[in-house]
Amino acid sequence: MSTFNIGTVRRRVWGDSSSEQSRAPSPNPTIKHGEPVTLVSSSKLKKLTKARSKRRQWLVFGLGGLFGIIVAAFFAQQHDVINLEGLMDINLDSLLDAIPAGIVNDARDITRHERETVNYDSFSVGLHLQSQGVRARHPVIMIPGVISTGLESWGTEEGSRQYFRKRLWGSWSMMRALVLDKASWKKHIMLDKITGMDPPGIKLRAAQGFDAADFFITGYWIWSKILENLATLGYDPTNAFTAAYDWRLSCEKLELRDQYFTRLKAHIEVAKMTSGEKVVLISHSMGSQVLFYFFHWVEAQGYGNGGPGWVDDFVDSWINISGSMLGALKGYPAVLSGEMKDTAQLNAFAVYGLEKFLARHERVEIFRAMPGASSMLPIGGDAVWGNKTFAPDDGQNQTVSYGTFINFKESNSTQSPANLTVDESHTYLMHHSDTWYRDQVSNTYSYGVAHSKAEVERNAKDPKKWMNPLETRLPLAPHLKIYCFYGVGKPTERSYWYREDRDPSSKTNVTIDTSLTLGEIDHGVVLGEGDGTVPLMSNGYMCAKGWRIKRYNPAGVRIKVYEMPHEPDRFSPRGGPNTGDHVDILGRASLNDLILRVAGGKGVHIDENYVTNIREYSEKVKIYED
Repeated sequence: MSTFNIGTVRRRVWGDSSSEQSRAPSPNPTIKHGEPVTLVSSSKLKKLTKARSKRRQWLVFGLGGLFGIIVAAFFAQQHDVINLEGLMDINLDSLLDAIPAGIVNDARDITRHERETVNYDSFSVGLHLQSQGVRARHPVIMIPGVISTGLESWGTEEGSRQYFRKRLWGSWSMMRALVLDKASWKKHIMLDKITGMDPPGIKLRAAQGFDAADFFITGYWIWSKILENLATLGYDPTNAFTAAYDWRLSCEKLELRDQYFTRLKAHIEVAKMTSGEKVVLISHSMGSQVLFYFFHWVEAQGYGNGGPGWVDDFVDSWINISGSMLGALKGYPAVLSGEMKDTAQLNAFAVYGLEKFLARHERVEIFRAMPGASSMLPIGGDAVWGNKTFAPDDGQNQTVSYGTFINFKESNSTQSPANLTVDESHTYLMHHSDTWYRDQVSNTYSYGVAHSKAEVERNAKDPKKWMNPLETRLPLAPHLKIYCFYGVGKPTERSYWYREDRDPSSKTNVTIDTSLTLGEIDHGVVLGEGDGTVPLMSNGYMCAKGWRIKRYNPAGVRIKVYEMPHEPDRFSPRGGPNTGDHVDILGRASLNDLILRVAGGKGVHIDENYVTNIREYSEKVKIYED
């Protein structure tokens, strides 16, 4: 019997896909020496990309549809919807032989052109700056976000042996385990609900090194383009390091179990000692919150013991990429009802399949059993996100304010009360959660605002506050430079419409009202400004205004904001070199250019770039100087 081997398909149609063998040398750009250091224009990069014909675009969609039908049929088999035992007897070699040779050749050509484009774009930014004399100067340490870090099993008990050193997050092994052994995957991926640590007999750890974050799964790059461009300036494992972490853990448990912050401190100190230069720290998404916590931990007595001048002594710059400094609003429906825009906008057939495979109450349980994920709940309350009639980022022609964060079309019970602001939504979530989750959140995080200098200084001694930039200050590091780089212009979840869940088979109390599409409401979701994942107020407020308030930045740390509009390539599945998407921005040409300039000691020449109204919105936030 032939087995269903996706590798066979890949080799027969696309050839060997290993990055080492498929990567072609990048051509040297024809740029005159002595030109000023500038961003690489999108037109220059686009000239390097061969045009794709419409016929080939439809071919991609056709092959994708065929693959989707096979996968859908496979999922259906898992739930006894139809009997597909014969699927596994399919001889893939025969199937490929039956496909017309022209289609197979077209598929190979498309893949070859994609590889050429990806490989050139990956190095071209670095080669451009290299031609201008920019070289590696500061050691670089990267702190990835949630999706960026793979988690692999190190358990040796009977139930874990089959997964030993296999990634259960961030690989095809994860997909296989989720599909074929869902109960075991859930058991491994969820932390103990009471301790917030490893369950008995389970040992999942963050993968380490560049491999931990360069690709999520084969072909889906995360940090790889940044690494490749850094390499053109002279970076390698001796002066660049990825500080991967288990994002499921709270910061307190991250240090207790893995000594993560102790190790990060040591890496920074060694990097400066061996290079003679301060370090540049690059964080993305949730990694920015983790790094902000580290700034407190490293200097605090009884924790990192670095003293009040440690950050100023060892860190030159912090590059904050798409940092969710005030949380991500989509984290709230994830822990309330196991939903977000991506699930709310599925069609009925897809919803049926998803619910049969991983029901909403299962998704709620998984999200809540990852304490690190709750750090993404919105910070700042009504002062930042608005009240029942007003929100700082409301548009001029907006009919319903963003201030009511959770809305109910029918308000007639404790399950569906009146419309709720962010503060009220947090209370609602805690009231409708199990005791273990309430205790976990209340003992680990704080989502409020410190309105006085005295309160901020008191909070410097409370680790529960260290992830909240509105309750604690930046380090006393007058020489530190912060660069806030983030995408804008991609619709992002801002508020929701809910209803009671009257499905007798459901175990959740409420669900997003996907039947409601009216005006700004799309299947129960109201979209605002942001990068597709993190709203603009979270990405931008602290950089544009919050850290310019004295009590939050008493040392006068210099901050520069560079907003990048989302201008995706029409035919690129990842958006191309001008995307502003939350994850795909890591491959954006101009972002790579900015990162390399800071790492090479040229960050002083970067000018601020605002394309949104974030400064105007920030002035409307109800947080003021003392």
